[in-house]
Amino acid sequence: MTRPQDCRLTLARMEVAQAETKRHLGVIERQIAARAERLTITDRTKRRQHSRSASSWTSADERLFQQHLAELALARRGEIDALTGKLDRQETAIAEFRSGNRMSAAGQ
Repeated sequence: MTRPQDCRLTLARMEVAQAETKRHLGVIERQIAARAERLTITDRTKRRQHSRSASSWTSADERLFQQHLAELALARRGEIDALTGKLDRQETAIAEFRSGNRMSAAGQ
């Protein structure tokens, strides 16, 4: 029979691994968004507005940004898909571990 302390330790390790995978996926998403924004700013010559309250980001800029975002995400889809699949497997493993050891989501 497994000790409750061992179960909690195993669950904690699983949750740390899951958090690391989520963090890595978030890093990739932020990298893609930052790169898309830099490309948009570089591609579009903007007229500087003198009013501080006026936005210099136009709807055309937004469309270009979304296009760059899609292209960059497509280029890194293998990495994103691998991490998303890993995250799904980790969530399933944690749920099965909790149910198999009769542990609540709060950690008993």
